[in-house]
Amino acid sequence: MHIAAATEITSRLIPSLKNLHSSLESKSFEFKDIVKIGRTHTQDATPLTLGQEFGGYATQVEYGLNRVACTLPRIYQLAQGGTAVGTGLNTKKGFDVKIAAAVAEETNLPFVTAENKFEALAAHDACVETSGSLNTIATSLMKIANDIRFLGSGPRCGLGELSLPENEPGSSIMPGKVNPTQCEALTMVCAQVMGNHVAVTIGGSNGHFELNVFKPVIASALLHSIRLIADASASFEKNCVRGIEANRERISKLLHESLMLVTSLNPKIGYDNAAAVAKRAHKEGCTLKHAAMKLGVLTSEEFDTLVVPEKMIGPSD
Repeated sequence: MHIAAATEITSRLIPSLKNLHSSLESKSFEFKDIVKIGRTHTQDATPLTLGQEFGGYATQVEYGLNRVACTLPRIYQLAQGGTAVGTGLNTKKGFDVKIAAAVAEETNLPFVTAENKFEALAAHDACVETSGSLNTIATSLMKIANDIRFLGSGPRCGLGELSLPENEPGSSIMPGKVNPTQCEALTMVCAQVMGNHVAVTIGGSNGHFELNVFKPVIASALLHSIRLIADASASFEKNCVRGIEANRERISKLLHESLMLVTSLNPKIGYDNAAAVAKRAHKEGCTLKHAAMKLGVLTSEEFDTLVVPEKMIGPSD
């Protein structure tokens, strides 16, 4: 079980996630100068760059890689040689060390004999821990895939800030429709991995006395999760992330229509006056600039000096 998990993680999962991280990081650099409106609570917020947004996604994947890698030292510990209850009865002294060394040589991975065979046989906390890291990765990928598909919603009646690759026709009854199938596939994989983690958790908690007999369900669910994330991440990177393009005109339009640019007025006119400007603009359907001038809190020149989205994407000097 440990040997299979470690082999799949190192040969399939980690390389796949590294490629996804690299692709997201590349997009972060590509989009670094595109200022867009941010969103919190699904409502308009202050600006950031599209590059900053994708940089967040890249860091989530990077941290996921770190998390799963940190579980490997426990996965590399083997229970073989503990025999029935962990005592090593009916084996020769040193057998446990030799078998771990043989596995390490065969796999080219640093397997060692478990420090405590009683723990290794009666509990499978290492597998639960590893599954937990996969669950966290699935949580991250679910967020990333959902953000990307919602930012790509449209093409005319959605957010439309991103253009996603058109991999296949999307509808049998709506001509020309293209669906975000790669994002949808990844979110379904994430849901399955989250479910698998529940199974692994319950299996790990059922180590009664000296032997956990839930090994089959733990092994099955854990390996399923590893392979699912590896394959889905590779497909998502190749068929979606790599081909994402920014719709600059749409991004600019939404940015300059947002009432939340009013936040930059706070230091000059105060929160209450800034809120009044936003409410006036929203109620009358006019621009923030027009509302500020109508309320008499700013001149046209003062507004243009204060409201510069490109200066709202980081701390002030």
